[in-house]
Amino acid sequence: MIGHRVVRENPPMSQATLQTSRIRLAPLSDEHLEHEIELDSDPEVMRYLGDGRPRTREEVETLHRGRLAAATHVPGLGFWAGFVNEEFVGWWILEPPERADQGPVDGQAELGYRLLRRHWRKGLASEGARELIRHGFEDLGLTRVFAETMAVNAASRATMAAVGMQHVRTFHMEWEEPLPGSELGEVEYAISRQLWLAHRSTQAHHCATPQRR
Repeated sequence: MIGHRVVRENPPMSQATLQTSRIRLAPLSDEHLEHEIELDSDPEVMRYLGDGRPRTREEVETLHRGRLAAATHVPGLGFWAGFVNEEFVGWWILEPPERADQGPVDGQAELGYRLLRRHWRKGLASEGARELIRHGFEDLGLTRVFAETMAVNAASRATMAAVGMQHVRTFHMEWEEPLPGSELGEVEYAISRQLWLAHRSTQAHHCATPQRR
């Protein structure tokens, strides 16, 4: 009798729970829906997003299903709900490119983040973003992470720059209901795995260099 070798494929990588010094990043689930509703109901949070208006419960319920589905497109990617001392602060995302002008799906992910207004200006957006960038390059094997926002969204652009991303381009899109400032276009920021590794090496060198006192 000739034996048959059984080939076992590795199971798809599930979305990991991540931890920074302050934030626990848990894969988005149905238990987070009420937090999403609160987040998207704030007009200041939604100022530069969608059509610029707060969303209804019904709208967020529909969006929630799409956010959960994001975790099924590419293994390891998806939405994360962020908690500080078990209090919800916002969500972060790594998702594959959706438009042709964003480049190939393989090896890339788009970074996003949205925080409750009471948790703005605490460094949480950048802290969570840094961890997702690390996770993307170190654990998921990505080669490039990018992010987009309106050119007039200074706060989001500052977060992108703070985590080491560089401005790549300014571009224009057609919108059914353009937001104020949309005439100035959208911006893309990005960081490559090589650049991230170089930044990390530089930071490690500075930490290891003795300081004169």
